[in-house]
Amino acid sequence: MTNVLLIKGNDRPSTDSVSVKMYETFLQEVQKKEEVSVTIYDVYAENTPFMGQVLFSAFNKLQNGSELSKEEQEILAAKQKAMDLVTAADVLVVAFPMWNLTIPAKLQTFIDYIFAAGYAFKYDAQGNMVPLLTDKKVILLGARGGVYSIPEMQALEMSANYLSNTFGGIFGMEILDTVIIEGHAAQPSQAEEIIQNGLEKVKESVAKIS
Repeated sequence: MTNVLLIKGNDRPSTDSVSVKMYETFLQEVQKKEEVSVTIYDVYAENTPFMGQVLFSAFNKLQNGSELSKEEQEILAAKQKAMDLVTAADVLVVAFPMWNLTIPAKLQTFIDYIFAAGYAFKYDAQGNMVPLLTDKKVILLGARGGVYSIPEMQALEMSANYLSNTFGGIFGMEILDTVIIEGHAAQPSQAEEIIQNGLEKVKESVAKIS
C-alpha cells in the first residue's frame, strides 16, 4: 500500500481556482488506483496557528519542564500532527496557487511546522545540512495566472521554486512530477485550452505513483 498525503493549499471554490481544479482532478484520478491510500490535509480546515513567539515559548517550556498554556499546547499539537502525517506518507502531493508571487500563508505554516532540524534535516560535523526525508516523494501541482516560465519572469516566481527547493532540496524528497498551469489569466482567450491541457497532465502525474 502506498500512502499519499494530498495537501490542499487553497480554500477558494473550484469554479474560481485553477489550483483547486488540479486538486480535485488529482483526487478523482488517484482514487481509481488500487493499493493507494489517500489522506487529505486541507491547510484552511486545520487549526494551524502561525509560527511565532507562542511556538518558541512552548519549545522553551518543554526544555525546562514548565507548564504549557492552552495556546502553546494547541500549536504544538498542530505541529506534531503535520509531522506525523508526513512521517506516515510515502508520497506528498501539494496543490497550490501562486498568490502575490508566493504561496498562501496557511500553506507556508504547514511547511514551517515540518521544516525542523532533527526531523526534516540535520547538520553534520562540518556544519553541512543533511536531508532526512529522503525516503519520501513529492508531486507539485501549481497554478499561476501569469506567465512566469519565461526568463525575464523566472526570478519573480517564489511559489513552485520555493516548494521545489524545500521539499526536493532541504528535505531530500524525490520530485516525481511538477505540473504548472500558467497564463490563463494573462491570455483569457486561451484560458480554457490552457487549463484543460494542464488538467490532463495532472491525471498523468497520478501514474507516476508506484
